[in-house]
Amino acid sequence: MLELLKNLASWLTSPAQWSGPEGIAARILEHLEYSVLATLAAAVIALPVGLLIGHTGRGAFLAVNLSSFGRALPTVGLVTLVFLAGGLSVWPVYVSLVALAVPVIITNTYAGMAAVDPEVKDAAKGVGLRGRQVLWQVELPLALPLIMTGVRLATVQVVATATIAAYVSFGGLGRYVFDGLAQRDLVQVLGGAALVAVLAVVADLALGGLTRLLFRGRPATAR
Repeated sequence: MLELLKNLASWLTSPAQWSGPEGIAARILEHLEYSVLATLAAAVIALPVGLLIGHTGRGAFLAVNLSSFGRALPTVGLVTLVFLAGGLSVWPVYVSLVALAVPVIITNTYAGMAAVDPEVKDAAKGVGLRGRQVLWQVELPLALPLIMTGVRLATVQVVATATIAAYVSFGGLGRYVFDGLAQRDLVQVLGGAALVAVLAVVADLALGGLTRLLFRGRPATAR
């Protein structure tokens, strides 16, 4: 075990391992590209849906149960299915990562909207605000902390799962995991897994810090 850890440390700190088109730096950038684009696409899809459900109250059952669906989603199976249907392209990776992130964002967006005190909404209507004005000027600002939590959770999940890009012969940090398994190179497998874990933790800490900075002094919920 000690020898394995020494080899892993050597692998991670070797300058040659970080340079070149297949080096760690390049793989991290590829991994971030998959993760950021997929999370942004998921947010574009999920935020309007979550806001609509939370504002109208319609479809609440769907929003509450979507998170369970996301956890049960067989990501690798979905990648394979889309890959077989659409051919060799990076789209199966993005489709699968977006499908993973959308339920989390919808559920947290709905939860944030539902947490807004009904008396606050009634007071807003009492001073003359209409439906859309109540949504944008009252509900959304109060729901933002929980919405940001949803985006944060989705981002971490996507970063941790973007290794599937290597499953269909693309890049990212998953390349080390799949190549290492094929070559029976345990050091490379552990190195790739460690890098993914560190990247996910960094993303979580960064978004958590941003949330605390933006909503300093505000309660965790909108109630």
